[in-house]
Amino acid sequence: MASERRSDTRRDRREDRTAERRPARRRRRSAEAVMGLAAIYVIMVIGVSILLACVGWIAANDVLALNKEAKEATVTITKEDSFDDVAKLLEKEGLIEYKSLFKLFASITGGKDKVAPGTYTLNTDMDYRALLSGMSINSSTKAEVTVTIPEGYSLAQVFQLLEDKGVSTVEELTEVAAEHDYNFSFLKDIPLGDANRLEGFLYPDTYQFNTPHSALYAINKMLVNFDQKYSDELRAKVAESGYSVQELLTIASLIEKETDGTDRTRIASVIYNRLDNPNAGTVGFLQIDATLAYINGGKVPTEADKAIDSPYNTYKYKGLPPGPIANPGLESIQAALNPEKTDYFYYALGDDNVHHFFKNYDEMQRFLASQERYKK
Repeated sequence: MASERRSDTRRDRREDRTAERRPARRRRRSAEAVMGLAAIYVIMVIGVSILLACVGWIAANDVLALNKEAKEATVTITKEDSFDDVAKLLEKEGLIEYKSLFKLFASITGGKDKVAPGTYTLNTDMDYRALLSGMSINSSTKAEVTVTIPEGYSLAQVFQLLEDKGVSTVEELTEVAAEHDYNFSFLKDIPLGDANRLEGFLYPDTYQFNTPHSALYAINKMLVNFDQKYSDELRAKVAESGYSVQELLTIASLIEKETDGTDRTRIASVIYNRLDNPNAGTVGFLQIDATLAYINGGKVPTEADKAIDSPYNTYKYKGLPPGPIANPGLESIQAALNPEKTDYFYYALGDDNVHHFFKNYDEMQRFLASQERYKK
């Protein structure tokens, strides 16, 4: 009995020890599981961190213009383009890689509001901030355009040419021409309010303009050029002529539009002979077809145009029109100041494309009858 009790006692002790060991193993297994999860979490955090770092590095490369292949592009932004259109354009040209990131950067920094219509030369060395600054109204990256204004272009033609070249708009140029008080002595007696007040003063030449260019300064550049060409010698001759500078430019513009360049001073003599004899029948009227073209928008004049009621109609009103009909070159201005001395009152273009000059109406009529171009 005693041995049985000892056996029972030993068995109970073993069971107690076993019972004590079981919770310890469970605790060890729980600790191992927690450690495993922690390791996975750490690995995930590290992985995400590495991924974010890579994404951040790639994004930073685009934002800061790092490690980009060298490239230059000329981009044109119009008034109709949204900022999304601008971002798409930059992405298409390879100047940025992520337009959404660019748009976000522009919104946060306020650079979005600086972008102005125009043509700009940009490159991949420019970071986001430089790109935004490079597309602003005062940017030094504005593309330059060369514009040649031909002799004899009217103000309307000059403004349309500047718009076509991306310098400014016809609307802006017209408004500034009419309302801005340019500080030039030759304009001081010409009232504001009509863009045509500058007709004749936009000197024909080759100019360099930014795109876009301030309408005010674009016009000023042409007026400065005229002021430089309008030398002291010319000013003295104008003063001696008895005509104002605007009237001399009006005569020069008529010469410019009526000649092919070989007979300026002779055409000038006809104009002056008619102006100096305002009461001699039809001679008092200049009867210059170019003034009709100025009225009708540049179309070939017709007989019906001679009845148009306009002060520019030299068939209907005697003397000079109220202002120039074009912007003459220096040769026509010189011809207006130095006409030939002749007795001619008429001229007509012959079949040989040369002007022929006549002292009286009958002479001219006989000539016209002999020319195929005047036969119906």
